[in-house]
Amino acid sequence: MSSFESVNSILPALPLPGLSEHQALQVEFTWLAMIIVVAVLVTVVLGLKRVPGVLQNIVELLTEFIEGFMRDIVGPRWVKYFPLVMTAFLFIIVSNYLGLLPGCVAPTGSLSTTAAFALVIFFYYNGVGVRLHGLRYFKHFIGPIPALAPFMLPLEIISELARPFSLAVRLFANMMAGHVIIGLCYAAVVIGVPLIGMLFESFVTAWIQAVVFSLLTMIYLGGAVLADQEH
Repeated sequence: MSSFESVNSILPALPLPGLSEHQALQVEFTWLAMIIVVAVLVTVVLGLKRVPGVLQNIVELLTEFIEGFMRDIVGPRWVKYFPLVMTAFLFIIVSNYLGLLPGCVAPTGSLSTTAAFALVIFFYYNGVGVRLHGLRYFKHFIGPIPALAPFMLPLEIISELARPFSLAVRLFANMMAGHVIIGLCYAAVVIGVPLIGMLFESFVTAWIQAVVFSLLTMIYLGGAVLADQEH
């Protein structure tokens, strides 16, 4: 159960078939996060200026931030995979910050949302590996020498399957913890407890989790793209 189950949402809960009121709100705020991302990017693209305004500056800084990591981690082919990573980063950071606003529900506070994202990343980078290297991509499952295959194969399979689980649960758990902190912040107003530190920590956590998810995605992609160099 989310810490925002009982919040008065700024959006009405639509009667979506098979979903509870809170699940419907999760879906609606997922749509809202997507709309925000698309609207911001379209606005920036249509209004590009040689001397950028505030919104264009922010988008360019975030783009350069992700681009810098991708060049180093994924290598020369980074451009092909930039749209996926950037989309994931922007959606997650918008979703995280939505959850910090009164009356809003963070899509990333739902395990189903984070699991869906993690599975997309999992199948995507493995698909990239197979497309680039064929069946040789799976060589890393048996280890550096065939004699180690009986020992390495089960360990590598478990390690590989743990990746989407780790991506999904890490993001979900940290955002839920952030929601609890925000709830405590609102409750603390009544007794006059200083809120600046708690709010700052929550905002930093929302940013860090978006960065961590994106970095792990890049690392997994880099491993798939450069598999032929590793083995």
